Amino acid sequence: MTEALLREMRGRLHDGGLRGYLLVRDLHTGEELGIDPDVQLPSASLVKVPLALATAERIRRGELDGATMLDVRPGRITTPGPTGLSRFRHPARIAIDDLLYLSTCISDGAAADALFDLTPPARVADLLHEFDLHGITVRHITDELSDTPVERFDTTQAHLAHALAIDAGTHGRGHRVPQLDTTRANTGSARAWVELLQALWTPSTIHPDVAERVRRLMANNVLRHRLAPDFGSDATTWSSKTGTLLNLRHEIGVVEHSDGQAFAIAVLTESLVPAIIQPGAEALMAQVARALRDHLRQL
Repeated sequence: MTEALLREMRGRLHDGGLRGYLLVRDLHTGEELGIDPDVQLPSASLVKVPLALATAERIRRGELDGATMLDVRPGRITTPGPTGLSRFRHPARIAIDDLLYLSTCISDGAAADALFDLTPPARVADLLHEFDLHGITVRHITDELSDTPVERFDTTQAHLAHALAIDAGTHGRGHRVPQLDTTRANTGSARAWVELLQALWTPSTIHPDVAERVRRLMANNVLRHRLAPDFGSDATTWSSKTGTLLNLRHEIGVVEHSDGQAFAIAVLTESLVPAIIQPGAEALMAQVARALRDHLRQL
């Protein structure tokens, strides 16, 4: 029955124009179901979760003060997508604690880069290793990975950038677009992201106060158009982070049920359709993830 379900879900992803890499894990029993969960993909904005973890840990250690005010340059980005300070036209003065909220909860790239100025990618990666978390590579700030071909086209031609993203890859997951090249981008697999979620939601080497803070930030994620419609309800809590870059659509999160069950979920996808707006793809991601969760919940 499990193999039949996985075959059906692979077929649905293929028919919907998606390559999908998923893992769903019961955080209490450790039972899991996945579709190619060990494939490494560029992380896009998922990297803001390790950044939040590293920032919160440094605040706990006293290396940073969350109340410290920073002068942040405006992003002045005009292309669709970016949020918050990334779209500001004038400088702003904001506390580290508030930058942490903006970076994690509304996926503000300018806020994230202000935090990366304090804790560079190499330090974030070192802290992940300290917590015995492997498989997530942090190499770049977000600004370095957001200057993609889509910024070279006007909105009527943006599909050309997506066509390049779809067609210019190699079998070894290299890519002519550097932001999609797994040897150069921030990367992670569905399994690696689930391991991070497990460490945040269950006892681990992460300090409980730090884990609780990151969980609270993820619970306040305002981008809820992807998996949330299938996992949010009055009887559940859905805490998550999305990531979007060209033809990549990702989301990681934990669904906690009122009966005490909890499942970590990572859905990484590559669209084969050269279009920016694909609500069908968003819905399909959620439907496949929910089917795997429902199957695990019945075991």
